[in-house]
Amino acid sequence: MSVLSASTQQKVEDTLIRRRFLTADELVRLKDEAAKKHVPFMSLLVSEGHVDNEQLAHLTADANGLPYVNLLKARIAPAILDLLSEDIAERYMAVPLGEMQHRLVVAMLDADNVQAVDFLSNKIGRPLKVYAASEEGIRQVLKQYQLQLTQAEVGELKAMEVADQAPVQNKKNRGLSLANEQNIKTIVQDSPISKALSTILEYAAKNRASDVHIEPLEKSLKIRCRIDGVLREIMELPKSTEPPLISRIKILSNLKIDEHRIPQDGQSTLRLGDNEIDLRIAIAPVVWGEQVVIRLLDKGGTSLKLEDMGYIGRPLRTIRSALTQTSGMILTSGPTGSGKSTSLYALLKEVNNDSINIVTLEDPVEYKMPGINQIQVNNEVGLTFATGLRSILRQDPNIIMVGEIRDRETAELAVQSALTGHLVFSTLHTNSAAGILPRLLDMGVEPFLIASTVRTVIGQRLVRRIGPEHETYQSTPVEAASIKETVGHLLPVNEEEQKKLAIDLGFENLPLQGQSAYTLTKGIDSIDTPEGYKGRLGLYEVFTVSEQIQELILKRATSAEIQAEAQKQGMVTMREDGYLKALAGLTTIGEANRVAAADNA
Repeated sequence: MSVLSASTQQKVEDTLIRRRFLTADELVRLKDEAAKKHVPFMSLLVSEGHVDNEQLAHLTADANGLPYVNLLKARIAPAILDLLSEDIAERYMAVPLGEMQHRLVVAMLDADNVQAVDFLSNKIGRPLKVYAASEEGIRQVLKQYQLQLTQAEVGELKAMEVADQAPVQNKKNRGLSLANEQNIKTIVQDSPISKALSTILEYAAKNRASDVHIEPLEKSLKIRCRIDGVLREIMELPKSTEPPLISRIKILSNLKIDEHRIPQDGQSTLRLGDNEIDLRIAIAPVVWGEQVVIRLLDKGGTSLKLEDMGYIGRPLRTIRSALTQTSGMILTSGPTGSGKSTSLYALLKEVNNDSINIVTLEDPVEYKMPGINQIQVNNEVGLTFATGLRSILRQDPNIIMVGEIRDRETAELAVQSALTGHLVFSTLHTNSAAGILPRLLDMGVEPFLIASTVRTVIGQRLVRRIGPEHETYQSTPVEAASIKETVGHLLPVNEEEQKKLAIDLGFENLPLQGQSAYTLTKGIDSIDTPEGYKGRLGLYEVFTVSEQIQELILKRATSAEIQAEAQKQGMVTMREDGYLKALAGLTTIGEANRVAAADNA
């Protein structure tokens, strides 16, 4: 722990009292005790649990007028770590965070030491933008250098290309022989290529990425991660690394490494500490080589509680009411990556018990759930959704989950299953909940069958959740006008109605109607919470197929007509749900508008 100057310590002491970490009497007692024990006051403060090291670092930075960054959970991209060598980082306890207007942004333990900052700036030949950080935070980033490819190793990658590709020349069209496969694994096991792939996957997993994109360009190989729904570039490798890296991925996922003309799909597993992450690999030929997209399915990091996923108020009550039914269909809709499958798993978890038989048909099986019989679709052997659904009906199920309704045959079989006394869960790709019903009509399902089987439909999107470090602000005139237009009719007119809506919609202390400005929340941009966001939650629109909506289906009504009737009966649209969650401080107006535009609401 750094020794503080008398003036800095006095400022920290004043802040401790002002922020109610200590009372004035406790401060005097602790200083006396520190003097008697001949220990630094700040060390005693931490050892007795009044503050932790991170809080103390933050207080000290504030006292010195320095910006502070919490690095305990930060994951720095390998490309950023390259900006400052490991030996200099360790020697000066300074780690790189990025670049800003030609300056290197660093976090330092001695950020208030002007001489140390100047010396480091001269040493690396660049002006610095300095943040203060704790010793623990900086050491946590220093460990990440061990995952980082060194410049020498990147240089080795080109040489590895020949070694990695040599066995490929002798490979037969039908796949690797066992001897060749073992040979390649031996060659690349401890190579820079293997380390490069491990670095990429570990970085993605630790930063909660859902997908890794490996994209060949004309002269380089670009690596991007999708974190909280947004793609970010994390690394760029030499073009020569592409063939051996793609080969390594193919080997891990048991794919043909000499097949470059057609797409291939595979799977593998990544173990990170005690956590096991399933990897779904999709490889496709593109203009400059082969593109790889790796989907990471973290079985331990996803909550399957409806409330944790963002279901609240009316949508939550509607779904739980639907789950009490013994037959019919519950359908979810939304684009790829909107959390449809996770919603279905959460529904299965709600109803799963020893008294019922649940059978699922999935492509792929994303989460393995105890007590549920899960079947993996395999088109190569003729196990499609349609053929699998026929066999499921002979297994005496109470509840059937079909991963996706993709064609007329699967749709008709799902409807027949619902008609014969089964509760069926499934998904479709549509823009809104109301679009599900016309989509089934387009697939050729008879209107009277849809009307008599579909019980509840769910439309959803995922938005980024505001991080734990946040601040409030007053809405701009544009934001206020948008709030009034979108959810003005849902806001309470007085405090009595405010209490009723807290129960109905699930949001406490909603602002009253007629306000000129609203209090909104935004996250604080940091290393661990880029743009102020961390994690995601769902926006939902849920409605029950009532008699009025059944009549519209029989008339082959449009999705707009069904949507209007559902709203008339009290459905909260995805956009309205997003705005209500923004007013509740869970996300932002910008996020709600990004994923639930007016034409999709």
